[in-house]
Amino acid sequence: MHISQKSSTFAPSNGIFVMLFSSQIHDLKLLLPWVRARKEQSALRAIVEQQRRILTPEQVQEQSAQVIAQIEQMSFFREAQTVLLYYPIHNEVDLRPLLTKYAGQKTFLFPVTHRHSLEIRPYDGEDMMRKGRLGVPEPQTPTYKGAIDLILVPGVVFDQHCHRIGRGGGYYDKFLRKQHSAKKVGVCYAFQLKKHDVPHTRNDQKMDRVVTPLSTIG
Repeated sequence: MHISQKSSTFAPSNGIFVMLFSSQIHDLKLLLPWVRARKEQSALRAIVEQQRRILTPEQVQEQSAQVIAQIEQMSFFREAQTVLLYYPIHNEVDLRPLLTKYAGQKTFLFPVTHRHSLEIRPYDGEDMMRKGRLGVPEPQTPTYKGAIDLILVPGVVFDQHCHRIGRGGGYYDKFLRKQHSAKKVGVCYAFQLKKHDVPHTRNDQKMDRVVTPLSTIG
């Protein structure tokens, strides 16, 4: 005797299709502001990076010294025992004179860039620095796992509310999100600090302060 069997194939109703489509539209609406902000960030980053690249070595040295003077006046810096610096690229503000001036008084750290994260290592002299995966010199020392008091953060653009547009890799934002006790100070030239709000998303980490050759805000 032959017994007919109904197909087990599930045929969704029109109502389910409408629900799925509505859900996708909702997700897209949530995503659009993020996409718009990222595009605006990229455009602004390109303009300001070009302005920074045409600075002369003399301008970089002079204005970096002015930024260092601002940093030295901050209680954040004076009270800090461990300070995370960055190695300057493409005419970024150069904070390396702090290394020699405060040698033996503070522990200086530098980031090491991995594919999706930053590793922190102590600075132990230029002889222990080697170019990393992005071509930026990094310490060849063991990983630092202690507390960080102050993080001096590079960036391309900042605003008066201490929002930051970084280099574009997202490494610092991921790292800073986990640094709850450390003070975070953005470092830039005066032309990189905008009076208007810069585009940002909820993943972009705000600074506690921003330092330029002319002022400190925050």
